[in-house]
Amino acid sequence: MDIESKLATVPAWQRVGEEIRRTVTAPDFPTAIRIVDEIAVRAEELDHHPDIDIRWRTLHLALTTHSAGRLTDKDVTLAAQIDEIVAKHGAAAE
Repeated sequence: MDIESKLATVPAWQRVGEEIRRTVTAPDFPTAIRIVDEIAVRAEELDHHPDIDIRWRTLHLALTTHSAGRLTDKDVTLAAQIDEIVAKHGAAAE
C-alpha cells in the first residue's frame, strides 16, 4: 500500500508537502496538557516525535519523518494513535 492510500486511513489529518497536520481543541487547558502527555508517551514508544504547538486549549500537531525527508508509515501509525488519544479526551477538530 502506498503512502497516499495509508493517509486515507487518517482523514482528520491534512497533507501539506511532506508533512501531515491536525488541529484540535480540548475542553480545557488541563485536558490539552493531558493529551500532549499521552502523545509524548506514545511518541517515545514509537521513537517518532511530532511537532506540537499548544495555544491555551488548542493543539496544532504536525508529523513527518525527518530522517527520511518524507512521510512514512511511522507518521500514519502515530497519527492514528493521536486520533485515539484526542477522541478519548473529548477534543474536537478545529
